[in-house]
Amino acid sequence: MKNLKPITNKLLWIFAIGQFGWSLLSGVVSNWMVYYYTGSPSAQNPNTGIFASGITQEPIFFKLTLFGLVLAVGRIFDAITDPLIAGWSDRSNYKGGRRIPFMRAMAVPFSLVMVGLFLVPQTSSVALNDVALFILLIVFYLFMTMFCTPYNALIAELGDTQQHRINVSTYISFTFIVGQSISFLLPNLAGMLEGSVGQAHSIHLAVAIMAAIACAAMLLSAFYINERDYIDSKPSETKPFSSLIKTFSNGQFRRFVYSDVIYFFALTLFQTGLAFYETQLMGIEDTWTFVLTATMTAISVCLYPVVNILAKRIGKKMLIIIGFFTYCIVFAITAACGQGLYWGFIVAVTASVPMAILGILPQACVADVAELTRLETGEDRSGMFFAARTFAFKMGQALAMVIFTSVTVSQTQASYRATAVIAFVTCLIGALLFFAFNEKMILTKIGELKGTEEV
Repeated sequence: MKNLKPITNKLLWIFAIGQFGWSLLSGVVSNWMVYYYTGSPSAQNPNTGIFASGITQEPIFFKLTLFGLVLAVGRIFDAITDPLIAGWSDRSNYKGGRRIPFMRAMAVPFSLVMVGLFLVPQTSSVALNDVALFILLIVFYLFMTMFCTPYNALIAELGDTQQHRINVSTYISFTFIVGQSISFLLPNLAGMLEGSVGQAHSIHLAVAIMAAIACAAMLLSAFYINERDYIDSKPSETKPFSSLIKTFSNGQFRRFVYSDVIYFFALTLFQTGLAFYETQLMGIEDTWTFVLTATMTAISVCLYPVVNILAKRIGKKMLIIIGFFTYCIVFAITAACGQGLYWGFIVAVTASVPMAILGILPQACVADVAELTRLETGEDRSGMFFAARTFAFKMGQALAMVIFTSVTVSQTQASYRATAVIAFVTCLIGALLFFAFNEKMILTKIGELKGTEEV
């Protein structure tokens, strides 16, 4: 057996930098595409809907908008390609490993396509813009899958012990929310550049700057880690969709996914609407979005050590359920909020608790199930477990995008409040479903098969 280098926390931190990169790209698209391509400018927020005139805005059928359908189809395509890319990665035997070669190849094109999403669909032809937006979004999600699916598989493979699995989940959660938080700086950065290049081009340039930062982070992670030095992996022999079926036949994994997909549906509704909740319901300027997000992130990060310690002492399951119920409170506050900046801070402070919990622990749960399956079967299909999870929650995200853009087509305060109510109800259902997940049994079996204490 090959003598492998020890996996250290330094290595896990460098790995987590890659998460910062792709989360920054994803954050710019998920947080600002709807904001810039729909809605109407106002004196307080002149950039709202700045690119909306170039895209079809009217509902096509059943009150479904073209933009909502484009986002949903992109997410569905993304979900379908997850098992294909995961199977390709699991079955590969490249010199550089099963995961890292994908990350190295996709970092640059992934970043470039994100810039294109905000730059290309702005010709004088609405039909051409609609087609360009659709194609670019499909390609964006494809490239994101080709980077993220192998990346996520490394969570289980670098998490060779229960402590490492929780640690790496903590680190990538931190870098994820840092990336997401920095994405909220987009209007602030654009505002700094507007005097030099104009209103529209300032947004283009701000997007390009963030893409360059994200690309550098992904490349650092991909080229620093030599996968073969730390992981003795063998290619899986199971074909992609057979592997996907095997993965969903795992009872504990299904129990996890049931609640996870509902949670991501609710969270996507909330995240897509966050800029609107703050500007339309609370009457806050969009430049305050970063301040509120930074507040939420800072408090959440302060809670990371607490979550890390409690997860090892009382288990991940109970903390995740607490996170679900706390998000329900956040959604309820949002649905009932009034005018004033203080409402934004109330939501930010309250949301920091579930952000810390649910940003860290779900990935560790998937890694636990993948590790138990590897020990029981002798076949490492970590990539497929994470792909199956993302396949499921992206379907939830796709549905959320359709519902958000359709419910809010009237652009009234009542329509935005309705999306928060929907998020509250669905998140509550997700919390109740997660009671069926048996974390203790999984960790006990891992400990028995390894001959160590994993609980």
